[in-house]
Amino acid sequence: MAGLDLYRAKRDFTRTGEPEGAPQSKSGKAQARKAHGGAFVVHKHAARRLHYDLRLEHDGVLWSWTVTRGPSLDPDEKRLAVHVEDHPLEYGSFEGTIPEGQYGAGSVIVWDEGRWVPEGDPAFGLEKGHLSFMLEGHKLAGQWHLVRLKPRRGEKRDNWLLIKVDDAAARQDEDILETAPHSVASGLSIEDIAAGRAPKPRVWGKTKRPGTNDVSEAGRQPPAKQGSKTPRAAKSKAARKTAKAPQRDALPDFVPPCLATLQEKPPAGERWLHEVKFDGYRLQARIDHGAVRLLTRSGLDWTERFGATLSKALADLPCATALIDGEVVALSDSGVSSFGALQEALSEGATGALVFFGFDLLHLDGQDLRADPLLARKGRLEDLFRGADETGPLRYSEHFIEPGQTMLRHACRMGLEGVISKRADAPYRSGRGRDWVKSKCTLRQEFVIAGYVPSKGSGRELGSIVVAYHEGGALKPAGRVGTGFTRASAAALKKRLDALRSESSPFEGAAGREKGIVWVKPDLVAEVEFGAWTRSKTLRHASFLGLREDKPAEDVVAEQPMEALADEEPAPRAKTRSRSGSAKAKRKPAKAAGRSVAPKATTSVTLSSPDKPLWPDIGFTKQDLLDYYATVWPVMAPHVIDRPLSLVRAPNGIGGHSFFQKHAMPGMPETIHRIRDKDGEELLFIRDFDGLAALVQLGTVEIHLWGATVEAVETPDQIIFDLDPDAGVPLERVREAALTVRDRLKEVGFDSLLKTSGGKGYHVVMPLKARAGWDRVKGFARDFAQALAGSEPSRFTATLSKKARKGKIFVDYLRNGRGSTAIAPYSTRARAGAPVAVPIAWDDLATTAPDAFSAGAVLRDGPPADLWAGFFDSARPLTGKG
Repeated sequence: MAGLDLYRAKRDFTRTGEPEGAPQSKSGKAQARKAHGGAFVVHKHAARRLHYDLRLEHDGVLWSWTVTRGPSLDPDEKRLAVHVEDHPLEYGSFEGTIPEGQYGAGSVIVWDEGRWVPEGDPAFGLEKGHLSFMLEGHKLAGQWHLVRLKPRRGEKRDNWLLIKVDDAAARQDEDILETAPHSVASGLSIEDIAAGRAPKPRVWGKTKRPGTNDVSEAGRQPPAKQGSKTPRAAKSKAARKTAKAPQRDALPDFVPPCLATLQEKPPAGERWLHEVKFDGYRLQARIDHGAVRLLTRSGLDWTERFGATLSKALADLPCATALIDGEVVALSDSGVSSFGALQEALSEGATGALVFFGFDLLHLDGQDLRADPLLARKGRLEDLFRGADETGPLRYSEHFIEPGQTMLRHACRMGLEGVISKRADAPYRSGRGRDWVKSKCTLRQEFVIAGYVPSKGSGRELGSIVVAYHEGGALKPAGRVGTGFTRASAAALKKRLDALRSESSPFEGAAGREKGIVWVKPDLVAEVEFGAWTRSKTLRHASFLGLREDKPAEDVVAEQPMEALADEEPAPRAKTRSRSGSAKAKRKPAKAAGRSVAPKATTSVTLSSPDKPLWPDIGFTKQDLLDYYATVWPVMAPHVIDRPLSLVRAPNGIGGHSFFQKHAMPGMPETIHRIRDKDGEELLFIRDFDGLAALVQLGTVEIHLWGATVEAVETPDQIIFDLDPDAGVPLERVREAALTVRDRLKEVGFDSLLKTSGGKGYHVVMPLKARAGWDRVKGFARDFAQALAGSEPSRFTATLSKKARKGKIFVDYLRNGRGSTAIAPYSTRARAGAPVAVPIAWDDLATTAPDAFSAGAVLRDGPPADLWAGFFDSARPLTGKG
């Protein structure tokens, strides 16, 4: 039977209230949406057995699947979905009771509805047995799959699986069927329908779009019964009756904070906004008619600890009562928050320079704002902070509606901790969920300190601490942390741990019988930065950052991103040479025309797992990467040696977990050198090819450099302008932009060089004589970029936000600040095909794309010409104060 014939054949429309459906010839409007999705509905249906029916609009009908156990937001829960007959579009608004004796007898409610957006041609997907699509509903959102199962012998049912993709809308800690059981159309339950409460008639498609209701089940408000008002509607009516004395919401003493779920990559889409992840203490500022309290994430009152300056600034805000969610930080000279600097300021009582960044507003002057969308709450918070001094102790946390991955990349280059991504339309929900997602440049979290190992030197100093986390009601070991301590911080921590000494271990089994450990009561919490979790759930390359006294030890659990764990892979040194320097090397670089090719570099580092693909798309292995760097080392070395590094590491390849690393960790080879700067930060650098080979052994897929050397780390010797085009900007315009930047620099007296980025833009690099300081250098770069954008606003922008960049080229000057980095010349990029960043001549710009070079091609053809041999020949100093 075709179309709706089967649907109609099963029903007697003189007895059931289900819609018969209009003739399909009148469905021309739906035809126009054939390949673009349309409406979707999920009916909750209490027939012989309770089930849920998923219906997707297509070609004038509703494709339908019976999901026996109902949809799940947990990606690990694959739900059986039986493909059944198409239903008419009018069925989308059906709620009521199908009478006994009729097909599907029982009660039906509209459990969810909204819009579905397929990937590709849905008709083709249905035929082939795989539909991939996005849902934009009140309860169901994000990406989903419907996959047809291979039929068993004699089976007549068309069985599929409904699977939730592990994205920002996924939830493993919530059964949406239990927490949101009512109708999104009428607010009635399935029991209400069975009891004879009739829903108000409506036309499907005339209701508000998901997320626009005043209060929805997604906002965790109870649904209204028939004849009752929604909470907000009732409140509005009461307010009209008593206009002289409006009802006011009481200011809460404390609201448990909304917590972010760790995710490897930020979520995509315009439903998300992205903020800087601050490196400080989470605080809730409670203002009550001039009285200020500063509460930690667990509700402890730390008002006195943060001094009078911050409290006075909050008391001076133009409000009677408020509850503000934010973070208090200590800023370094480069404007980056530092947890170590915050701890130092608190320990010394130097709280006058601390800054409170507000990022959410929960209550204001008698109004509880938690049910409002985040974007609305942030708007009111920005208005509240508008009169505050921009250089004072109160700052508004700006957000970007920007590709999250772009935001994370910039945050990592600037030396920040990472990015917090938030659902723009979400209410404020206490506890950890998927409305807020955090993505970090390096992995870091809190751990309980279970003991310590004395230093082998004197026996009186701290050698390392033993850290742990809670799981299943027990304390589990996570390994040892032996770096990140100064002499003073190690002595202070040991003193506190000695006061908590315990005769017994807090661990069970073999971990509790380990020798040489001084066990302590597991009361203190440490913030730790580390490279990866191993498969045995211990930390690799861990470094101590400080104590977290704002978080109870019993709340500490293992916080892992939704990705595969890193392999346990040591970084051994060996006496034999690698294949790249041996007589067994199979590849021989070709001679370039008109020049000689320097011999490959050699190393004494032996790779573990040399055949592991770091770029699986082309089969480019760890050994291939070492061979590539051996080929380009003669031209790369002058630009990489003795410069502070930031690394992008992907031990399991670019398709697996990757992370930024800028500090040393235990187990690093000695050929990766360390130096401490004026702030006590431990910087990494290399001095020879053995150092670069060690980076390859660690799975380093990108090498980023400071614009300064370790000998003169406070006086940069170059400025870099990264020309980053918006999607859709033609390559020819990007090339013209590079020439414009070159010419404008020439007008102010500076020569510049050109480099491909290995991505979608070019880098214009300006050599300097290393005399000016970072503030002066970044100031010049900022002023130049802003002047360029001001003179040609249709072509350029100096603003990172997506709105400002639409159709333009972002002149990225941000990497010229202290601690910020840019991709190294000849470094590979963590992108498909293993592209590399390569210096090129200005004359070759017209014929060379930003991703023209790949590591595989260079390995085959030999290194490009050394165009930067005289890099500093044209360098001159910046004038003005350094």
